[in-house]
Amino acid sequence: MSTTPAYTLVLDWLEHQLRTGGLHVGDKLPAERALAEDFGISRASVREAVRILAAMGLVRTATGSGPQSGASVISDPSAALGWALRMHIATRSLPVADVVGTRVLLESHASLEAASSTGPHRNEILAQAGELLDRMDDPEVSDAEFHALDAQFHVRLASLSGNVVLETIMASLREATIGYVQETVAKVTGWPEIRAHLQQQHRAILRATTERDGALTARLLREHIMWFYGFVPDATGTADQDRANHDRAAHDRAEQDRARQD
Repeated sequence: MSTTPAYTLVLDWLEHQLRTGGLHVGDKLPAERALAEDFGISRASVREAVRILAAMGLVRTATGSGPQSGASVISDPSAALGWALRMHIATRSLPVADVVGTRVLLESHASLEAASSTGPHRNEILAQAGELLDRMDDPEVSDAEFHALDAQFHVRLASLSGNVVLETIMASLREATIGYVQETVAKVTGWPEIRAHLQQQHRAILRATTERDGALTARLLREHIMWFYGFVPDATGTADQDRANHDRAAHDRAEQDRARQD
């Protein structure tokens, strides 16, 4: 006797339909009763399948009896991945330090790819990133909104790479950690000063990206990410050393700049 849950019949069917072109994003799924009859399973099993697909970011459901009711095919992978990552970070099976390290690798790679990108929307994306920073400069912007805008800024820059999978994973990582970050920052003293410094770093990253200096952008991103997560407990085993190295490197660069001016 098979121990495979009945709802997997619907999941496998939808995957096949999407692969073969039988269904596309925006199409509606057959009615619950029709699916139950087609597969010889209960309507409860069909509802379970739809709930799982909704959690995976593959369908959206609407109640009622109009043309918009029922389940429709969508594609929102970053939300689903972000939700799963967030839950596993909460269980501590995914260490925050590893999440941070992965983010550094992804953003560094994206910055190198973006330096040579010739996408038609490059200037538009850079302008949008600048507008996000302008909004973050507003002292009236709440901390929660600041973090949300921060996430959007990084994801927008990552999109310049032209790698949709990379952008999706980036968005998922940001979604997975934003709540953790907000809880931590609420306990940090001197947040206004930290926030101002983050904006200075953001501006430098945007300038380097605009100038297509991938190597500089990658270095600035790593310093920025590691410096900020130095305030987050358990975010990295070398948080204090990384922050000290960042501050020392910044001091050395400032001294070099003054020497050249003299």
